[in-house]
Amino acid sequence: MTSPFREFHHICIVVHDIDRAQAFYESVGVGPWVQYPPLAEYEELQVPNRDGFLSLKYRICNLSGVQLQLCEPGPEPSPQRTHLDAKGEGVFHIGFEVPDADAAQAQATAAGLQVLMSGRRANRTGFTYYESAKAGGVTLLTRATNRPGQ
Repeated sequence: MTSPFREFHHICIVVHDIDRAQAFYESVGVGPWVQYPPLAEYEELQVPNRDGFLSLKYRICNLSGVQLQLCEPGPEPSPQRTHLDAKGEGVFHIGFEVPDADAAQAQATAAGLQVLMSGRRANRTGFTYYESAKAGGVTLLTRATNRPGQ
């Protein structure tokens, strides 16, 4: 079985002001940016604070071979807010694409990683963040956008 951390997908940067950050990136030629859909699509949600999760603002930019994400946490508690308050702006997580979110989570936990938070849509696609403080303070994430088996 291969590692769920093999197909690199994105880098997520937490910021205080998403509009300011986007304007900076656009000023140096990084774009276009689009708003990520509302996070309310996740029917099954295991997060420290639901309001904190739902208040996250995301923008994404698809470049050749990688996606950049900007994340502005709301004032409610969330791991992203904690990271921003403790460490300032910068990389919060690196994301990896997997074919099956549940299988990737099972494999990662079997390897000793603890789940920090997760979410699943009705079709079982979704994400899992892992506690990975040993990785230089950068959180690891797996995400599946297709239904398992496709």
